[in-house]
Amino acid sequence: MSKLPPNTFPLAGHNVNRMGYGAMQLAGPGVFGPPKDRNTAIAVLKEAVASGVNHIDTSDFYGPHITNQIIREALHPYPADLLLVTKLGATRGQDASWQPAQEPDQLRRGVEDNLHNLGVDVLDVVNLRIMGDIHHPSEGSIARQMNAMAEMQRQGLIRHIGLSNVTSAQVAEAQGIAKIVCVQNQYNLVERQDEKLVDELAAQGIAYVPFFPLGGFSPIQSDALSKLAAGLEATPMQVALAWLLHRSPNILLIPGTSSLTHLRENLRAAELQLPESALTALAALGKTSRAA
Repeated sequence: MSKLPPNTFPLAGHNVNRMGYGAMQLAGPGVFGPPKDRNTAIAVLKEAVASGVNHIDTSDFYGPHITNQIIREALHPYPADLLLVTKLGATRGQDASWQPAQEPDQLRRGVEDNLHNLGVDVLDVVNLRIMGDIHHPSEGSIARQMNAMAEMQRQGLIRHIGLSNVTSAQVAEAQGIAKIVCVQNQYNLVERQDEKLVDELAAQGIAYVPFFPLGGFSPIQSDALSKLAAGLEATPMQVALAWLLHRSPNILLIPGTSSLTHLRENLRAAELQLPESALTALAALGKTSRAA
């Protein structure tokens, strides 16, 4: 099985391949309950790692608990070069709702659940997920949550701290409390509100990890992307992922899937070269979105 190209970026003391894997879709529909096919979920994880993925994004509120349990079953004992990045800040209701869990005691329970279900004594990287406007950040102090994270880091439960769904001001506030190694926000071809933040973090050598690489697309934008991808003999997802890799060297990707076929397609995006004509057309998609 071929390995991914040597395209890496430093994260939490690891040189991780910029094409990683997001484990959210290993749970059932709506990221709730067990998957339809647990054996396939395990096979996807095993193949991702065998293909060179050494950065896996997860959370114990995926399922809840189920995704981390599948990761443990598939990959434990974990390879020495594998970086597991998890996140805190929410819980799931019995109706599959997403509920904020931002109090210090809730964050600690989240850490304890992640430790237990992943089968580790310390978490490599934990992203503090600020609920904000669900998929978009909103301003406001995060000092209380960050102080709780820093305390758990001092206690040896967390090695490194990241942030998710945050603003530039919140990143700066957090950095006054503890070192931040990554930021995970929504960002893609048409959702480019974080243009400035991506560059700010790149200048500091901090990883930026976008989620929803095809989120927020209008039907017209999706059609334009599909036509462009067809001309490149690629899938729309591959083109969207390749554009993100081209956008900035500090961008790390975590596309998720529960399908072996889609996993292989996503990994091949790391090899896709976008000609200047394609980059120009893709840039226009973003301009269209901002004008809309």
